[in-house]
Amino acid sequence: MRTPLVIGNWKMNGSLATNAALLDELLPALTGINDVRIVLCPSFPYLSQLSERLVDTGIGLGAQTLSQFPAGAYTGEVSATMLTDLGCHYVLVGHSERRQLFGERDADTAQKFAAAKSAGLVPVLCVGETLAERQAGQTEAVVAHQVQTVIDTLGIEALRDSVIAYEPVWAIGTGETATPGQAQAVHAFIRGLVAEQCAEIAKTLPLLYGGSVKADNAAELFAQPDVDGGLVGGASLDARAFIRICATLSGHSRSLA
Repeated sequence: MRTPLVIGNWKMNGSLATNAALLDELLPALTGINDVRIVLCPSFPYLSQLSERLVDTGIGLGAQTLSQFPAGAYTGEVSATMLTDLGCHYVLVGHSERRQLFGERDADTAQKFAAAKSAGLVPVLCVGETLAERQAGQTEAVVAHQVQTVIDTLGIEALRDSVIAYEPVWAIGTGETATPGQAQAVHAFIRGLVAEQCAEIAKTLPLLYGGSVKADNAAELFAQPDVDGGLVGGASLDARAFIRICATLSGHSRSLA
């Protein structure tokens, strides 16, 4: 079975006080959802705060990015081993905002993916196309290149015990959402691409949808056979909405048969 997974990406939001208040609402409800893996990704300064609060809750801790370098004179960067030292088990790599705003290339993402794997972190590879690329019919080509760069750099085995999140850039923070059919089509394409190189990994690989996931559209998205969960942005800062999203995914384990 592929266990459903929801990742809350808090982006550059929060404070010690607001984080504590949000966790006070989230934890009692989320700890009762036992058949969904739930991960929270706060900003770097608050990893320690969440690491302490998440002990014995079953909720995982993730980071929003990492450096491809293990250590050294890289002012402002955070290494994979620093993340594991703080209790992280997951890390986003190649998020569209890192690509669009900070110029990260597919090759950079592959190196960060490698750094995460080498430290025992679960990398969440974020892929997706811009509106212009979708309108030009380039969605599959763009997504394939983003995934294949990791495979070409590290080998297909690198995707074992990893996660891929499809996040159409045109649907992030815009209020627009891919239709369930559009999301399923790209997820099926990704799984097929991986299956061409290793059917076993393709069957077990969790594929998440990210792009304005909300409590009122989660059920339709998660009903799709290749959508194994969500990478949730803004709605993860709303306790009631995030709890509803996670509860919606409960009972959606995917058979590998």
